[in-house]
Parts: sequence; structure tokens; C-alpha cells
Amino acid sequence: MHETAVAQSILDTILEHAGKLNAKPVRAVISCGQFNTLNDEAMQFAFETAAEGTVCEAMELVIRHIPLRARCVNCDRLFEFDIYTPACPECKSEHFDFQADAPLLLEEIEFENPNDKGGL
Repeated sequence: MHETAVAQSILDTILEHAGKLNAKPVRAVISCGQFNTLNDEAMQFAFETAAEGTVCEAMELVIRHIPLRARCVNCDRLFEFDIYTPACPECKSEHFDFQADAPLLLEEIEFENPNDKGGL
């Protein structure tokens, strides 16, 4: 399963940063394009399983999907490609070139504020 390898790689990176900062991670944001896509449920499960017993256990993982973009050959418009209406929204041409797909990225790691312990 692709998501298992991705989850482990992301977890390793988060653990590395957590160790350097001596901080507890509480939230991470990853993004992926349409060709580098992840199944959200499988990814959540794989990450939760890999994180068990680590400082990442119970942290939130947010997955953003970046739409695939295309450029119309006819009118040069750049648009978000929709598989259900595969045509330029401006001139309705079905001749377009796909742009580079967004890579799979770990965009953000949020750590617990050590000074915020819920006191008065």
C-alpha cells in the first residue's frame, strides 16, 4: 500500500523535527497533486498506525489535494482541470496541455506551545 510508505516517511520527518526542537507535534499538513494523490482514509489509518507509541500519537494530519491545472492551446487560458468537463471553461476547446502536477509535500508541522498548559 502506497500510503503506508508515505505515512512512515512523513512520520520519520516529523519525529526528526520534534527531536531537534524537543517539542510535541500536534498537527501536520501534507498536500498532493492529482497524479500523486493519496486515499485520505488509507493515509489517515496508515499514519495513525505508524504513530502509535510515539510523540506523534493522536496528532492531527490534514491532507490537501491540489487540483491539476491545464493551459488551453486555443485561447491560452490556465484553468483547473475537471475530469467531468474536460474542456477549457473560456472557449470550450478540448485541446489543452497539462501543467506540472503538484508534488507530495509535508507543508507544515505545528508543535504544542510548552507555555500553553491550560492554566490560568
